[in-house]
Amino acid sequence: MKNNKCSQCGAPRDPNAPQCKYCGEKFATTTPNFKISAQDNISPTYVQPSYPQYQNHGRQMIGIQPYWPIKNKTVAGLLGIFLGGFGIHKFYLGKPASGILYLVFCWTYIPAIVGFFEGIVYIASNNQTFQMKHKVRLNEYTDYH
Repeated sequence: MKNNKCSQCGAPRDPNAPQCKYCGEKFATTTPNFKISAQDNISPTYVQPSYPQYQNHGRQMIGIQPYWPIKNKTVAGLLGIFLGGFGIHKFYLGKPASGILYLVFCWTYIPAIVGFFEGIVYIASNNQTFQMKHKVRLNEYTDYH
């Protein structure tokens, strides 16, 4: 009596197939087409089952929301260093109220000093902290590699 299931994976067996189409296990034939002699060095072969490949497309970071805008940390830092006195880095990061405050007090040079240090902090901070603090997603092709 023939077995209707594969002995390796338990999948239904096609009676005419020489091996299982799911795991590759070879089925024993009832009438061998060759003779095995003592001189033949035959060893059992094990076929490694294939598992689905899971790919990690980019890095997943906990707490980063998909609806946050995509920004570049380096651009924000350079805007803070060179144009921080006018609050351009704040406008870039989507904080217009802070940007207007910097713009109103730009004649005092205090926003320029603060913007310079903020630009350095932006560039020096790690990606997770920057994203969580400013509620932005980083462009993964430029900031992760």
